[in-house]
Amino acid sequence: MAGQSQRMNVVPTVTVLAVIKARLIGATRGHALLKKKSDALTVQFRQILKKIVATKESMGTIMKSSAFALTEAKYVAGENIKHVVLENVQSASVKVRSRQENVAGVKLPRFEHFSEGETKNDLTGLARGGQQVQACRGAYVKAIEVLVELASLQTSFLTLDVAIKTTNRRVNALESVVKPKLENTITYIKGELDELEREDFFRLKKIQAYKKREIENKLKAARQLANEQVSSQTGISTKSSSNMLSAATQKDEDIIF
Repeated sequence: MAGQSQRMNVVPTVTVLAVIKARLIGATRGHALLKKKSDALTVQFRQILKKIVATKESMGTIMKSSAFALTEAKYVAGENIKHVVLENVQSASVKVRSRQENVAGVKLPRFEHFSEGETKNDLTGLARGGQQVQACRGAYVKAIEVLVELASLQTSFLTLDVAIKTTNRRVNALESVVKPKLENTITYIKGELDELEREDFFRLKKIQAYKKREIENKLKAARQLANEQVSSQTGISTKSSSNMLSAATQKDEDIIF
């Protein structure tokens, strides 16, 4: 029963054997391709993981410097700097756009930052206030760039994680379920076909032996009838007439057998 559960319920014929062999070839090729895909995704996954670790390590320093730059700007230009900056800003100078990158058939989202137009350098402020505001802006632009890169890496990381798990499940299914079942089915069909061939050979031998016995019985009956006719016509004994006819019928027997 364990062997039966590991094979398909099919009719053991030559046509079905050819179909199962073709399916096994397809499953083998698919397993090889999925294995290569899994390896390629795993390599990309590890590279992205290294980039995420490096980006997170640098993000702490950048966020610290940007917060300190904001404190300096507030100290120099005053606490009401927020309203002054908002009045001078017409549109966002840093924007984010997305695109897709194909890695071994998996589409990974990528986020990129870009700038449109130029920002005025003379925002407002007395003494060093304008310079401090520009320094604060530059620090936060760097922080935004790091955050956008980190968001792109983490999104790609999660997408690759799901794709790798799905691919590995398919590889394991082909390797542990589909291919063994097809191989066991092929073995079963070959065994059944060999058994049918042996049965046909045995059947043919039996038929030949039966036909041979029938022919021998007919020849024996014909010789006996001929001996009786010769004996009745010539008056010779049945034994003598049998010896005379045996030589005549020997050629016929050689031709038949």
